[in-house]
Amino acid sequence: MYLQVVHHIAEQIRTGRLAAGARLPAERDLAEQYGVAVNTVRRAVRELRDQGLVLTVPIKGTFVRPERPSGVEPEEAEPDS
Repeated sequence: MYLQVVHHIAEQIRTGRLAAGARLPAERDLAEQYGVAVNTVRRAVRELRDQGLVLTVPIKGTFVRPERPSGVEPEEAEPDS
């Protein structure tokens, strides 16, 4: 069941319905929205984090990750000189 939640949220991110930097609803609200248990939502959010689609900031919430140019990792970025 958690994979259905993952696929739905991932699709919203990919289509732009959830923009970079957008905050996801609270876990309880997502659980109610999808009609699943809070633990199911937690597992889905963990999977979305593992896929690099969202990041969770303690106390602040879970946010859609900003897109990075493909193939460029943060440590590879050239400093402005």
